Amino acid sequence: MRSVVLSGFMATGKSTVGRLVADALGLPFLDTDARIAEETGRTVGELFAAEGEARFRDREARTILPLLADGVARVIAFGGGSMTIPRVRHAALEAATVITLTAAPETIAARAVSIAERPNLGAASPLERARDLLALRREVYGECHGSIATDALSPEEIAARVVALAERDAVAIPLGSRSYAVELGDARPGHLTAALEALAPSSLVTVTDENVVTMRASWLDAALAPLDLRETRVVLRPGEAFKSIASVSRVWDAALEAGIDRQAVVVAFGGGVVGDLAGFAASTLLRGVRCVQAPTTLLAMVDSSVGGKTGFDHAAGKNLLGAFFQPSRVVVDLEHLKTLPPRERRAGLAEVVKIALVRDAPLFATLEQNAEAIAKGDRAVLRDVVRAAIVAKMRVVREDEHEEGVRALLNLGHTVGHALESHGGYARWLHGEAIAIGTVLEIAAAERLGLSPAGASRQAAALFERFGLPTSVDAAAIEAAWPYVMSDKKRTRTAVKLPVVTARGEGRVERVELDALFAAVCPER
Repeated sequence: MRSVVLSGFMATGKSTVGRLVADALGLPFLDTDARIAEETGRTVGELFAAEGEARFRDREARTILPLLADGVARVIAFGGGSMTIPRVRHAALEAATVITLTAAPETIAARAVSIAERPNLGAASPLERARDLLALRREVYGECHGSIATDALSPEEIAARVVALAERDAVAIPLGSRSYAVELGDARPGHLTAALEALAPSSLVTVTDENVVTMRASWLDAALAPLDLRETRVVLRPGEAFKSIASVSRVWDAALEAGIDRQAVVVAFGGGVVGDLAGFAASTLLRGVRCVQAPTTLLAMVDSSVGGKTGFDHAAGKNLLGAFFQPSRVVVDLEHLKTLPPRERRAGLAEVVKIALVRDAPLFATLEQNAEAIAKGDRAVLRDVVRAAIVAKMRVVREDEHEEGVRALLNLGHTVGHALESHGGYARWLHGEAIAIGTVLEIAAAERLGLSPAGASRQAAALFERFGLPTSVDAAAIEAAWPYVMSDKKRTRTAVKLPVVTARGEGRVERVELDALFAAVCPER
């Protein structure tokens, strides 16, 4: 059991509800405002007035951070401004399940009868101050695992909803008002049901493909049946070869013919191709409707469903057309992997190795230690690996949503890998296989250019090979595929942004001239 943090504005019932939640879960309860008052012998209002907000926030951070790091599960009620402290917010989202309690400004003003103990609300116009502060904090309060409007609910009803959220396993992707949760489960179609219920859609547009329908339609039907919503189902032809504007157009046509409105939700039920196409279609339908990703492949679970990259391929190359468009929810169910072909499962592991190489040394060590069980598809082991990979990607996306800096590290292996895919007509290599080859070749090239330590490519290749993935291709194939690098979206004129491994679990992005990169990738040419 993880800790539970109750966040939100003052007078939303965090302390009252927190005690009820703690009793229900059998955990200790702690109110950070009460802890600070106990430690200092002064009320929060007195401290706020004497120290000012900046010093008081530092005091909050010194109180809260050790509580999140000591490994003790507890229910914690935060002060109204605690989540405005970035290091506190990020630590809470990783160490605990964060639930935001909300209320209308009128409700808050009516409840805040003791103005002296509401130092940030003020006495002149509590209602206007509440409106202003709620607007200012909308982004930080949006970064949570779940949100509950408390206006019309009793403390007991709120506590029951908090407990239900706390009992689920979710990773929050904190992007202000675009934040969402990635929920993990195993044989839990009800998780998708609940995610859609929370969005209250007017109708659904489900995008999937022929293979997924054959193998997983019963799971999807079980998830959607309780909703009793009008559903338009679009079944695409499977594979990267059909990741095209024509497939997007099929989604557009079906949705518009069904007469959807802006409260409709697009459900992407499939692998990375389906997720990218459905996400892009959602971003453009009626200038944007909501999208829920329900990935069915390992690659989509750990990579493409998280982070908001959507789009389709062009004759000039892979993923050259698209948009950043974050989903409203992601529902990961490991049961889908039992019907995933072994080759597809192995291909998904390439993206896990990639992110471990540049951002997560502990994950790389886990992959090395459990390679055999992971390669066999042991779902108990895979669940921890999938979660760790999602957390690693979350940290990158949190820092750089639109790939202006550190997110480019996630393109390791993709410059060469995408070229190989495109040249092979998306028939010779699966995406993960091409990325495994590209990763090893790019790290080896970086070694020759003096940008990566010697031996890094051998270590990466050894792990890929334990997962049954290819790690090399002949120089003639690279030379034949190289024209696709010239249209790669990471390219700037005659150079490319190349992610390089600097140590296990660490990386940086370097600008490398294309001629120099080709010479380093194919030294024998």
